[in-house]
Order: sequence, then structure tokens, then C-alpha cells
Amino acid sequence: MEIKQLIHSEVTNNSKSKEIIIITDNIRTPENIGMLFRISEAFGVKKVFLVGDSPDLTNRKVLRTARNTEKELNIQYFDEMQPLLDSIKKDNYFLIGLELTNNSQNIKNYDFNKHQKIALFIGAERFGISDTTLQNINTCVHIEMFGKNSSMNVVNALSICLYEIVTKN
Repeated sequence: MEIKQLIHSEVTNNSKSKEIIIITDNIRTPENIGMLFRISEAFGVKKVFLVGDSPDLTNRKVLRTARNTEKELNIQYFDEMQPLLDSIKKDNYFLIGLELTNNSQNIKNYDFNKHQKIALFIGAERFGISDTTLQNINTCVHIEMFGKNSSMNVVNALSICLYEIVTKN
């Protein structure tokens, strides 16, 4: 049997039952924003909120990295976090931070199925999710690491987290 790589039009992806939105906290690297769009679209995320000082859709590096996936997403920009927090809380989202904290739970052990609407927060490349935002979310999850480093690229972490959210039944 000959093995052939499939193109986009030949693939039927599964749909998911959870509603997931992504909220970024000052992610500034254009390539990370572009990859965030790509990963979000791949996992069925419909809305991405970029908060703070993030490159916009006029940035060539963002667009080149996103590879047209930004067209499938509802992308909104906010200068400050608090108005967005107020809005998504009113819409009954459960707010989860992807951050290693003193009381975060291992992502492998967290039951994402108890929430139908998840707002997933990811933080800036160097500083993570701001302390003010951490005080306003419901819980945090972290990815177990096995090396000496305690962090990884924000979009790599997002990929792992989205996979865990959509595949756990």
C-alpha cells in the first residue's frame, strides 16, 4: 500500500463539545502569536483575546506564522485585562490559568469535563500570567516537567493543554 500525505481538503477533523476561549496576558513575540492562532484553530477554539502589548494582524511575522488560520478565529484586542475578566465571568466561563503556582494542579489529574465553557489564560513569555490576573481566575493547571527547567515555550504549553482539554472524556 502506498503511503500518501493528505492535504487539508482530504481531512475530516472531530468536533468537540466544550467551548474554549484563549486569553493572553502580554504575549509579545509575533511568532508566538501566529503559532497561537494556528494551534487554537487546530483544537477548535473560536475566540482568542489578546490583552496588553501584543502584535496585531498587520504584523507580517504573525501572518506568516499563522498561515491563514487567523481567518477562522474571532480575535479581539484589549488594552487591559479587567474589562475582559468581567465580561467572560458574566458569560459563565470557568477561568483556568496555565501557570505553575503554589496551588496549581497537574494537568494530567485535572478534570476538564466538569466545565462546558473554559477560558484558558496564558501568560507573557518571560513573566507568565500577571499576579493581578492570577487573583481573578478560578484555578491553575501546570504541565509536569522532567528536566531542570520549570517552564517551556508558551505556545508549546498551550498545545499540550488544549490536547488535554479536548481529548479527556
